[in-house]
Amino acid sequence: MIAVKTCGKLYWAGEYAILESGQLALIKAIPIYIKAEIAFSENYRIYSDMFDFAVDLTPNPDYSLIQETIALVGDFLAVRGQTLRPFSLEIRGKMEREGKKFGLGSSGSVVVLVIKALLALYDITVDPELLFKLASAVLLKRGDNGSMGDLACIVSEDLILYQSFDRQKVATWLEEESLATVLERDWGFSISQVQPGLECDFLVGWTKQVAVSSQMVQQIKQNIDQNFLSSSKATVSALVEALEQGHAEKIIEQVETASQLLEGLSPDIYTPSLRQLKQASQDLQAVAKSSGAGGGDCGIALSFDEQSTETIKNRWADLGIELLYQERIGHDDKS
Repeated sequence: MIAVKTCGKLYWAGEYAILESGQLALIKAIPIYIKAEIAFSENYRIYSDMFDFAVDLTPNPDYSLIQETIALVGDFLAVRGQTLRPFSLEIRGKMEREGKKFGLGSSGSVVVLVIKALLALYDITVDPELLFKLASAVLLKRGDNGSMGDLACIVSEDLILYQSFDRQKVATWLEEESLATVLERDWGFSISQVQPGLECDFLVGWTKQVAVSSQMVQQIKQNIDQNFLSSSKATVSALVEALEQGHAEKIIEQVETASQLLEGLSPDIYTPSLRQLKQASQDLQAVAKSSGAGGGDCGIALSFDEQSTETIKNRWADLGIELLYQERIGHDDKS
C-alpha cells in the first residue's frame, strides 16, 4: 500500500485578477491534508470519504472528477508505453466541517492527490511543473475556467507567486493535439517560491459561511476592468517585494490595498463576518483581509508582534470566527 497526501491553499492577494492571462497572485499552502492509499488489486475500486459508497471506472457523477483524473493519467501512462492496471484507491480527509467547506481548494487537492497516487504506484517521479500541467489538463478538459492558481500552490506546497496562463489556448491544444505534445509545450505560466525576510504570524480565520456561488463569481468577473487588473498586478508585485525585503509597514499597506481592490470590485465579497474578521486587525501591528472568492469561507491575517496576534485571536473568538490555522512565518523558518 502506497500513501500520498496533498495540502490546501489560501490566497493572500491577486484574487479575481488571476483569472486573466498573465496576471499575478500570491498563494500560501496550508498543511491541512487529504490523503490517499493506493495498491494494485484484482478489480478497480475507488472510494472517497466524501461519499458513502465506492465505485469502479464506470462513470459516476459523484466520482467524475476522480475518474476523469484517472483517465488522464491513463493517457499519460500510454505516452510512456505503460498500461493502467486495476488498483484500489482510498481517499480520506475532508476539507470541511459539519458539511461546510473551509474553502482551501479541495477539488484541486483531490486532482493532484489522485495523480500523485497513481504516479507513485507506477514509481514515476515528475517535477512540480509537470504535475501542475497534468492537474490543469484534467480541469481544462472538464471545462473548468478557474485560474489554476490553487493547483500551482498545491503542487509547490509553499508560499508562491503564480503568473497565470492563457487557459483557452491550452484547452484548444488539448482538443487538437496529443497529450505528449501539449505537455512538452511552453504554457506561459510561472510558479516561484516567495521567502519572507522577516518573521510574522500567519492566521486563518473561518467564518463558517459558504463562499460565493459559481454564479456570483461569474457576476463579479463582469466587473473586472483594466484598471482593476493593472492595480492588482502592481499590488501583488509590491507585496512580494515588501515580504522579501522584510518591510512590515509596506506589507500591511499592500495587503490593505489588495483588500480595498476586492471591496471595490463587488460588495458581495465582504460579508458582515468577513468585514468583522478584517476589522479585528485595526489599531494593531497587523493586517487582515478576505481570502479567495469571498462571500464567506476564510480570511487571513498577518501579525508582526505577539500582542497583536493574541488580540486578533481573542477578537475573532468573540466574533465566533474559528482560528483554523496558525503558523510562524519568517527567515528562520525552514519548515
